[in-house]
Amino acid sequence: MRRTIVLLALALVVLGTATAQASSVHFKPKGQPEFEDLGLTLQATGVLAGLGNVDLVVSVTAVGQPIATCTNPSGANQPPGQNPAEVELGGSQEISADEIKNGSVKFAVTTGAPVTPIPGAPDCPNRKWTETIVDVVFSSATITIEQPAGTVVLGPSTFVL
Repeated sequence: MRRTIVLLALALVVLGTATAQASSVHFKPKGQPEFEDLGLTLQATGVLAGLGNVDLVVSVTAVGQPIATCTNPSGANQPPGQNPAEVELGGSQEISADEIKNGSVKFAVTTGAPVTPIPGAPDCPNRKWTETIVDVVFSSATITIEQPAGTVVLGPSTFVL
């Protein structure tokens, strides 16, 4: 009987260490990631702490106002002030458990860029023109941390830019 209890306890310890999960995941230092506007994309960087020893996914979704130009078929006219509807751009980074050290890991996620030129040039005088997004003015970004993939352990956390 005593031998069975010892074996069960040992099995629980082994299982517990093999599946260590995230506990109290947070950004460090100062609790904030950093954001860099790269023109058509946004990059979020930071350090996460309180992680378990399991693969994780960092996802970023950014909202912004595109700035576009319309060019006539001859290429000679580009009136300013073309502003298509707001866009939502996203990106993610998968980080393996091997990269996590003492419950911490650095991340750097860059969103995708908007589709440009915009098919059909809806904000230009007619469909023969070309509407090209030249910049995006980002207004907010949301970060979600999953560990393991599919299990949200932090967020979604939204930051005003």
